[in-house]
Amino acid sequence: MAHLRSRRGIALAVPVVLSLTASLGLLPAAASAVPYDTSAVTAADGPELAYVVNTRLDHRTIESVRKAVTAAGGTVVVTYEKIGVIVAHSANPDFGARLRTVRGVVSAGATRTAPLAATGTTDEGAVRYLSAGEAAEAAARSTTSGAEPLESDQWDLRAIGADKAARIDPGSRSVTVGIIDTGVDDTHPDIAPNFSASQSANCVSGKADTTYGSWRPVDADHYHGTHVAGEIAAARNGIGVAGVAPGVKVSSITVAQPDAGQLFYPESVVCAFVFAADHGVEITNNSYYVDPWLYNCSDDPDQRAILDAVNRAQLYAQHKGTLNVAAAGNSNDDLDSDALVDESSPDDSTAVTRTVDPHKCLDIPTQLPGVVTVSATGVQGAKSYYSSYGLGVIDVAAPGGDKYQIPDTPSANGRILSTLPGNQYGWLQGTSMATPHVAAVAALLKSEHPRATPARLQALLKAQADNPGCPTAPYDGDGDGVVDATCAGGKHLNGFYGAGIVDALRAVK
Repeated sequence: MAHLRSRRGIALAVPVVLSLTASLGLLPAAASAVPYDTSAVTAADGPELAYVVNTRLDHRTIESVRKAVTAAGGTVVVTYEKIGVIVAHSANPDFGARLRTVRGVVSAGATRTAPLAATGTTDEGAVRYLSAGEAAEAAARSTTSGAEPLESDQWDLRAIGADKAARIDPGSRSVTVGIIDTGVDDTHPDIAPNFSASQSANCVSGKADTTYGSWRPVDADHYHGTHVAGEIAAARNGIGVAGVAPGVKVSSITVAQPDAGQLFYPESVVCAFVFAADHGVEITNNSYYVDPWLYNCSDDPDQRAILDAVNRAQLYAQHKGTLNVAAAGNSNDDLDSDALVDESSPDDSTAVTRTVDPHKCLDIPTQLPGVVTVSATGVQGAKSYYSSYGLGVIDVAAPGGDKYQIPDTPSANGRILSTLPGNQYGWLQGTSMATPHVAAVAALLKSEHPRATPARLQALLKAQADNPGCPTAPYDGDGDGVVDATCAGGKHLNGFYGAGIVDALRAVK
């Protein structure tokens, strides 16, 4: 199972086998004013890597830089002129350094440390499929009138009043949540009724491919995006589960590499934000961090370029009216601390241990300006043991599941039940699962307030949230007797929950 799932999804899928046949540019210019030597570069001494080259926003400069890319031994893959980002490939080991000397280049750097042909790394994980008997029992389960067959196991819906909200307003079909992820199985009977193919694409290469079906997961192991889709908008159609906003639409913008590593490289994410913005997607769900760096530091030229490119793209989406919602992470890190130890980066080659300042080295896209940052809770309403946190960083919280907080449900499973590829269902936990709950509530708010800007939607999210405040006792999320995190702040704003846990029912009242 892909390491991305253990970072963002906490790597436990339990499928139910059912035959249900500010301004653009985060960073200031640092390039030399000396024109680049345009003599052609023919040497290709290193592995071929992908690069982002970020320029000033005028056509003449961009065209000049495109020529410089070729002269430096690179190939232009795609140019996003609206945001001044060029995606390029090159085997010249000096490509990034040479482009940074070009007039009009603000930042440039490699988006990976492994060659383009290499596969990503994998991490630990476990999948347990239910037996045929267990699946049949789950399928036959019936609860209150109007509930879906598996809804009795969806404690998360009840925790935020989504079951009651659906009776008042399930959401508008004029609102679409774009799922930037591993792909969505739009043939799943719980997803098909609410899927928008015209707003879907495959952005893995860094350039949008809208070929029909290109947005689907390449195999059953790429299940993450399908799970997210069901959490948001699984239809109330008498089959399987229900989504938090079962009346809105979802689209799939695939960014995960097709190999086992399922990495989300910067150029793919840039493509996804721009595509979402240009295709009328009101909200994006971002249950990942941009590989290969858990934290991107502006004092590193490659990471600086990644920060710049992704931020330009997500700001462009905001300016076009798209609210971006992202997961805080599953490292139980205090994102408001003075220093954190990162032992997982780069995750596409050999990781090294480094100490970073989370105020200067950002987890992206979640820490970028204007993005809604989401922490996770369990059935008891407490912060999930794995969820990262931080005063002034977390905006809101939502159910993401917690194996230590056990609900009184038929399965007694503390994780989140949702859709999986191949007409299946399963449980996952993580800030990956909390984020779609917030995106769905934002979709309900957008349905109620169709003219709301992204900033207004974020304010509405915070206003309707219910904040339990910091715990009165020392926080021991896994129950081992050791304090695992410290909550800073008060009843109205704190590091565990931000402004509070979102409430779907309040959103539609």
